[in-house]
Amino acid sequence: MSTRARLRALLAAGSCVFPASVHDPLSARAAGDLGFEMAMLAGSVASLAVLGAPDLALLTLSELAGLVHRISRAADLPLFVDGDHGYGNALNVRRTVEELESAGASGLSIEDTALPAGFGATATRFIPRAEGVGKIRAALAARRDPALVIAARTGAITALGLSETRDRARAYAEAGADALFLTGIATWDALEAIAGAVSLPLILGTLPPALDDPARLAAHRVRIALQGHTPFQAGFAATVATLRALRAGAKPATLGRAEDAALLREVAREPEYQAAMAEYLTKIEEK
Repeated sequence: MSTRARLRALLAAGSCVFPASVHDPLSARAAGDLGFEMAMLAGSVASLAVLGAPDLALLTLSELAGLVHRISRAADLPLFVDGDHGYGNALNVRRTVEELESAGASGLSIEDTALPAGFGATATRFIPRAEGVGKIRAALAARRDPALVIAARTGAITALGLSETRDRARAYAEAGADALFLTGIATWDALEAIAGAVSLPLILGTLPPALDDPARLAAHRVRIALQGHTPFQAGFAATVATLRALRAGAKPATLGRAEDAALLREVAREPEYQAAMAEYLTKIEEK
């Protein structure tokens, strides 16, 4: 099965999976080696990995597509990508889908948040519901591979309330979205209300402890639930700790463990490259 077909199979299944939060080719490949069913590339993580900047809609589409291409090329794992607001209006959404599909994404989300933040904005704002519908319709029309998953994303419950969120969910479902990506859901009552309003598979943003019940999530048609982006945070913390120790005078031999180097060689597929070098770069004597 292709990675897109595998993502669709996850959405059609009766269970809830927790994707690996990845940020580069090696982290995605490691996730596949460890048995994760899929990977997630968040906009916040992409902004940190590419720009070293917070998630303030500073990353460009071309920068995101480049990262998606590098990850998809290296890992045979369904990659779901946070497409943010589609980098503009509905026409920009078309371009976003074209670029991320070409880069190898298995699925992507388009959200209805008004981004970037406007002058004087003090709270998260959302585009009108009709504009959100237009963006989803544009995204669906832009894809060339019908297996590419297009998810409509909304966090409107945090600012506009449950009733409007439910209405948006219905509108995006009627527009043809393949899944509904919800953020800000904090209670079972809210989840039940939205799950009862649409028949789409659901994707949830980072789970609060109160909702961390995989079986119950699955019963509410939640097929994918995010667990935050701890791998990137932990990796960066380890890098800073190592640099701090070196700066303080520690010797590399006291910090670098042999098993760490071996793991890196394994995930980088060094034996495969060595075999290819032996096969193609060995001098062939003339007869």
